[in-house]
Amino acid sequence: MDTSRLSVATTALSPDLRTALKRARELGVRGVEIDARGGLDPEQVSQTGLRQIRKWLDDEGLMVSAVAFRTRGGYADADRLENRIAATKRALELAHNLGAAVVLNHLGDVPPSPSDQEAEPDPQWRLLIDVLTDLGAWSHRVGATLCAEAGRAGPDDLVRVMASLTEGSLTCDLVTGALLVHRHDPAEAVEKLAGHIGYVHATDAVAGSFAGRGRAVALGTGHVDLAAVFGTLEERGYRGWIGLEPADPRGGVGELAAAVQVLQEL
Repeated sequence: MDTSRLSVATTALSPDLRTALKRARELGVRGVEIDARGGLDPEQVSQTGLRQIRKWLDDEGLMVSAVAFRTRGGYADADRLENRIAATKRALELAHNLGAAVVLNHLGDVPPSPSDQEAEPDPQWRLLIDVLTDLGAWSHRVGATLCAEAGRAGPDDLVRVMASLTEGSLTCDLVTGALLVHRHDPAEAVEKLAGHIGYVHATDAVAGSFAGRGRAVALGTGHVDLAAVFGTLEERGYRGWIGLEPADPRGGVGELAAAVQVLQEL
């Protein structure tokens, strides 16, 4: 695989952004995923700060592949929802200012969509679609798009959601290990979500006895059929970023270096 499409999360390399960028360059990847919750608060980044970060990126020959903004609650969860929406909008602006096309988050629990027989849709479904419509309009305005995790939320749920939104309002982040843990075939997920995939996380896992009960493992050591996933992505024309993250946060640089080698050999 062409490693120019590989990206790593800076928080997995060092809590210090400058150090993390140096380590990413040493890994031989071209992209970095920046955390807008723990690593870089959109409210605290000045224009001077943005210029400094862009210079560091240029110095290391790196690009920001995505901004991660993983919230505790979902977008159908009414608790503190207005704050969540406002913070997501700030993260979308930050992503655009750093040259990234997507902000990574989850949708939370996806409510059932209305059937033809129902007079009134589920209120939570209506809330989810209204919020994502608002965020989609903001995305078109600022030039970066919300990218929802396909893992805990299954491919069929995401297809239902995207069918209810204006085209381009939402894309999905295909997380291969999480899909397997939640009893979804990652290669089949590529087929179902083709055309809507905005990002891919190449992760591995061992399935448990029940959906959601598996565990993350180092890339290439679990049950994810990486060759099938990346073969299907190639067939379906995906040419975007491939994100890497360690299964064990203590593994850090060593595990990521091994993951790069696994993908190079595919």
